Amino acid sequence: MSAVPVTTKKDWSSDQEVRWCPGCGDYSILTAMQLLMPELEVRREDTVFISGIGCAARFPYYMNTYGMHSIHGRSPAIATGLAMARPDLDVWVVGGDGDMLSIGGNHLIHALRRNINLTILLFNNQIYGLTKGQYSPTSEVGKVTKSTPMGSIDQPFNPISVALGAEATFVARTHDMDRGHMQEMFRRAHDHQGSAIVEVFQNCNVFNDGAFNAITKKDARDAMLINLTHGEPVRFGVDGERGVMIVDGTAKIVDVAEVGIDALHVHDETAPDPSVAFAISRLADDRESPTPVGVLRSVQRREYGESVSSQIAAAQDTKGPGDLHGLLRSLPTWDVS
Repeated sequence: MSAVPVTTKKDWSSDQEVRWCPGCGDYSILTAMQLLMPELEVRREDTVFISGIGCAARFPYYMNTYGMHSIHGRSPAIATGLAMARPDLDVWVVGGDGDMLSIGGNHLIHALRRNINLTILLFNNQIYGLTKGQYSPTSEVGKVTKSTPMGSIDQPFNPISVALGAEATFVARTHDMDRGHMQEMFRRAHDHQGSAIVEVFQNCNVFNDGAFNAITKKDARDAMLINLTHGEPVRFGVDGERGVMIVDGTAKIVDVAEVGIDALHVHDETAPDPSVAFAISRLADDRESPTPVGVLRSVQRREYGESVSSQIAAAQDTKGPGDLHGLLRSLPTWDVS
């Protein structure tokens, strides 16, 4: 195959006018992606973006690649079919917290557990933006919206915990205020063989403005973002004065001066058992608690498409070509009158 041509951001940007509300966090995510794509050494004609419904779902219009704006919540299912039929393609899935965790929640968890070769970006703004400000599966308890005028009584999903519970082989979190971090997480997810999901904290400045300010604003990040680095003690704070210990399977935030650096948990994103990563994902139980970002899990497991192809090849070797006519007329059958 010939060398991948050199491209720039302009090559990956479509001719469509970008139409999100001024100031929306989606702009920074789009820019990060368009700047990253030339570095991935992939071809535009081998790249596909598939989305569902919602503000985030406009993403495929703005990438100069193949793409599909599908239906509500079904983007992981549609992307699964494409990845199975065309394993040579880079398939990206883009959606919001409402699209992927509400009507699309079932499709998402099964795409993750099967380890289908998809790169999934979940934009989490903790609100329904396109339909004008209803509460979403990630909205906090007590959230007052048009659909919860007395405050939400639903326990919200933690998307990272959901992904780890579904046994996703790559799980990461980033936010729309740090382009470099976003690009690194997107790159890592793209390079992973199998299901990869990246949650992106994304500001909706119209219906949920400042939802993540307490942790993602520049002057808050050192104290509030727990940057996970493989092989290093989990430590954060302006001077690294705080850290994370695992005590009886639970992650706890501690003062390093009190416990000593040797007591801190050393992050292992490759641990086969996701239990510790899950415990770390539970550190942030609200939007004002120190919150882990980075890669929580990156493990290897056979990719689903590979396994299916192997089964098909084995069946052909033992039974020969399939017989569709015979299958359609095989027993048991029923007459419906």
